[in-house]
Amino acid sequence: MQLAENLIAGRWTAPASKETLPVMNPSRGEQIAAVPLSGAAEVDAAVKAAAEAFPGWSSTPPSERVQVLYRLKAHLEAEFDDICLMVSREHGKTLSESRGDLRRGIEMIEFACSAPTLLMGDALQNIARGIDCHNDRVPLGVVAGICPFNFPAMVPLWMWPVAIACGNCFILKPSEKVPLTAVHIVKLLQKSGLPDGVLSIVHGGRAVVEGLLAHPGIAAISFVGSTAVAKEIYRIGCANGKRVQSAGGAKNFVVVMPDADIEKTAQGLKDGAFGCAGERCMAASTAVI
Repeated sequence: MQLAENLIAGRWTAPASKETLPVMNPSRGEQIAAVPLSGAAEVDAAVKAAAEAFPGWSSTPPSERVQVLYRLKAHLEAEFDDICLMVSREHGKTLSESRGDLRRGIEMIEFACSAPTLLMGDALQNIARGIDCHNDRVPLGVVAGICPFNFPAMVPLWMWPVAIACGNCFILKPSEKVPLTAVHIVKLLQKSGLPDGVLSIVHGGRAVVEGLLAHPGIAAISFVGSTAVAKEIYRIGCANGKRVQSAGGAKNFVVVMPDADIEKTAQGLKDGAFGCAGERCMAASTAVI
């Protein structure tokens, strides 16, 4: 049985705890892998590895940092169909949904490759008498992302490509329900030449989340998930002095205007309500006519 190992300091290893959860193929109802339940010790090891890698990575010119992402994009395009099958296998979504999942993630990598331009600061001479103003953009340090199950490729790719392109080191906690896609993509990232420690993966559940929120070596947290958990992530993260980006669920309304094309509207309502089984941010649960 495949075990989704942690990645810490460039090495794939299993945590000390032997406790695991099954990774299921929902369409067949069969177990395809196991994911370990890591804890505070693994979080601390990942933070230390990231902190050690940070000086070298942050001092690497942005134009050199994004070369890793250009190479990763080429790998993802070459393996696009196989990775989409992987997404469908561990998540259960249709192949068309999986293609959209990965394609949107690749678009984020393309955006992150613009970092050499996006990171430019600005300056204004003589903003007041004898005073010049300079605005510089610098990396925060070690940052982390906590991801949901509904988009195994896209949501992690919302987070870490931009973070590492900006010179940060990143700790990823994929959903314990769908860890395999994230592991495979990060292995391609290693193949693309990312230095050890710049990106780590720590698998697990609540213990890992609590460890990330409490660790003083982590400067910022990004989260996507349910509203109830998002509120707690925001509260605890802010209380621990971190920058927090916490995206929770929403109630989405579709307003059907009198001049709407009924056939296209019905198709849009159906796709919004039932696409990805309704488990996505743009799911439309209410129509107002």
